[in-house]
Amino acid sequence: MAQVNFIDVLDDNAIFEGSGWDALVIVTTDLAQTGFDEVTLLADHGAKIDKRVGKSPTLLFAPGLAGGRLIISPVKNSQDDYEDVRIFADAARAGINIAKDAGANRPLLIVAKNNDTRYEFATEVAALACGQELWQALERREASGDTPAFEAIGLFNASNASQSLNAIETGRNLARDLCGTEPERMSAPAFADYCIAAYQDSGLNVSVIEDRDVLERDYPLLSAVGRSSFAVSRHQPRVVKLEYVGEGEIAHTYFYAGKGVIYDTGGADIKVAGGMAGMSRDKGGAAAVAGLMKTLSMLKPKGIRVVAELGLVRNSIGSEAFVTDEIIVSHAGVRVRIGNTDAEGRLVLADLLSHLRIKAEKAVKPELFSVATLTGHVVRCFGGYTATVENGVARQAGVAASIAEQASAWGEPIEQSVLRREDYAKIVDPSGAADILSSNNGPSSVTARGHQYPAAFLLEASGLSAHGLRSDKPMPFTHVDIAGSATEGHPLYGAPTATPLVGLYKYMTL
Repeated sequence: MAQVNFIDVLDDNAIFEGSGWDALVIVTTDLAQTGFDEVTLLADHGAKIDKRVGKSPTLLFAPGLAGGRLIISPVKNSQDDYEDVRIFADAARAGINIAKDAGANRPLLIVAKNNDTRYEFATEVAALACGQELWQALERREASGDTPAFEAIGLFNASNASQSLNAIETGRNLARDLCGTEPERMSAPAFADYCIAAYQDSGLNVSVIEDRDVLERDYPLLSAVGRSSFAVSRHQPRVVKLEYVGEGEIAHTYFYAGKGVIYDTGGADIKVAGGMAGMSRDKGGAAAVAGLMKTLSMLKPKGIRVVAELGLVRNSIGSEAFVTDEIIVSHAGVRVRIGNTDAEGRLVLADLLSHLRIKAEKAVKPELFSVATLTGHVVRCFGGYTATVENGVARQAGVAASIAEQASAWGEPIEQSVLRREDYAKIVDPSGAADILSSNNGPSSVTARGHQYPAAFLLEASGLSAHGLRSDKPMPFTHVDIAGSATEGHPLYGAPTATPLVGLYKYMTL
């Protein structure tokens, strides 16, 4: 699994020729504040003969400096009230691309100091942005050779951050591979196998459920989604179970359900007019959780336990496909009328959450999360941003606000939505035959509160609604919809981002 390798650099002499680095990539808000007189002089001279210097990313010939290459990548609008640390990510990505195209093999990344508290983690965010920029699709790597773009990237004066960043990047790389790979190469069985290989010697507890009888008994909603896929062995569903247990006394337990719809045809409510393109990325939630578990296994934070279930299923079309109007009993014993087979992700998550709920009842200070590329509505509302929707317990505890604070500081901003009574009204079965309705029969993108009300469904279908503020065992639950943030760039085939891996990790390890 080719990825960026970060190395801490503390020696000021690393900027000079012969240091082992072959390019300087300077990310700065001010040419006069680079931190090095030699760099400032060259930049000042360059600006006099090339007005692009300081205004756009530029490569300067720099005799005596590392590799003779000085790349100035300016940070724009840093004083703007509405900007955030992602401006450093943007500058770093532009600069590292120039270094790659110039033939560098060991660039040194220098992020000039800035006193704005919004940019506390500017160096770390810039480094991770380089990893995002340099990632290549698994299919391409397997076809042409798994070779990283650079031998290493040096991080100047980054407070010994490389160990943490390399572990985060390893998790993000795994998440990108799982999310971004086409649906045959990364079918449900292949996804599970890829995880098992990635977790070798990790210390994680890993198991995979693949037996049809067990799946249909214990994950009835998930199995309904995959009913038409059972006939094809390479498409059959899987549930991957993961557990991390940190050293010392456990003070907090986190539970994650990850939606891994390998390919979403829409099922019997088939996606039309080109709507299926890009639906191999509907496994981004499971991918992000899988990557998060990998990072945890490497950094080994103490005092926490993290349990995850990944629901991997293909929503196939065929004579066995489940259809709208069916009533299916969830793992929690809730009778669910299917409102639209293209609202399949919430069915997968409900069964996973039901299993996690049972484990959480006996856990120390539990918190539950679902992570999913769930709705077009969240994209319609917030564009490329993640959204959270909490139950009352999580809202009272400020879970989403705390996650958002950490995620924003690390370049993964989050929008916070509120669960309201109208969301519960939407899941009432008008016939009275079932306990709840899974969805309306229209696209979420044109449905009022289309990304909020699925959280009400998840709470009811999983049995978590019995663990509200006034229950004997209140459980915080936060639904995380990443339909807008799981990928970037091209609307169908853009690069996976592994969001919200960093924000969730930082939240759990505060």
